[in-house]
Amino acid sequence: MNIQPTKPNIEQLPENFAIIVDSISAISVSGVEADKYLQGQLTCDVEQLAVKKLLVGSHCDAKGKMFSAFRLLQQKEQRLLIQSNASLETSMAELQKFGVFAKVDIAQAEQLGYLALVGASSGEFIQTEFNAVPDSFNPVVANDDASVLYVGGATERYLIVAKRDHIDALSKKLTVDIYPSEVWTLLEIQSGFVHMNNVSIGAYVPQMLNLQYVNGISFSKGCYLGQETVARMKYLGRNKKALYALKSEGELKWQADAMINDGSVLEKQAGENWRRGGDIIAHYEADDGTIYIQAVLANDTEADASLRLKHQNGIKFNLMSLPYSITEEA
Repeated sequence: MNIQPTKPNIEQLPENFAIIVDSISAISVSGVEADKYLQGQLTCDVEQLAVKKLLVGSHCDAKGKMFSAFRLLQQKEQRLLIQSNASLETSMAELQKFGVFAKVDIAQAEQLGYLALVGASSGEFIQTEFNAVPDSFNPVVANDDASVLYVGGATERYLIVAKRDHIDALSKKLTVDIYPSEVWTLLEIQSGFVHMNNVSIGAYVPQMLNLQYVNGISFSKGCYLGQETVARMKYLGRNKKALYALKSEGELKWQADAMINDGSVLEKQAGENWRRGGDIIAHYEADDGTIYIQAVLANDTEADASLRLKHQNGIKFNLMSLPYSITEEA
């Protein structure tokens, strides 16, 4: 295995590489009423899972505030809600709380591991190991106890979900460089898929984290927890926030040891003054000092807005483009 302990910036990443992803986990939901139960808990239309194979969605409280954002697939008899490690415990506890009234079993899928493959040549490896390659039309390929998801986004990206020993065996067969899990966070930032931290749990409705732009909200399904708030945000136009990707600018020496954490805040310039601009959801610090941030800002933030870290105001940021457009909803 070509293990790379380094954390490159986006421009330094090779065309093809892999990531051992240990920053995500899955909640397993099984039982005869699994789909029915999840349909009443999640923002996505679970009834479409049998056809679409892979769904994006969120799990909210009664007020529409998110516990988690996830990718949902079925692996044999279990439905897997794959999400950031930070959100799993709270989301699982809430699902278990109401799950006692349904014929479902809910637990963490602790036996699973995750291997991401990035780049055009990834398909060759997947074809060899799984005899098929997922794509945007057929986003899941399954083989025995493993599933391969086509994640897409800003890059050609796949995620293999399998038992840990299977992931280890596949990793040993790779000839490309293998990077640490932080690079997965970088790709999520670049792709505009929220990678929730502890502070963001229970703080935002799905539209504030761009779930509507990644097909993570169904506005035509039946009732689910938090639906009233989510619908009001859409039909009354009350959402004023959005998820953005940002990259640091200026001399990299300012950015060494930035010490960004879950409580870090961005400031936005307003004339000669600086005011609170938004909250940081996820971040990635490359070895050369370049910082990438996923943050919630006002959804009318200008493309050329001047933003900086509050606790280290020498570090300024520019907005990055996302693979989808952030526009006002009809």
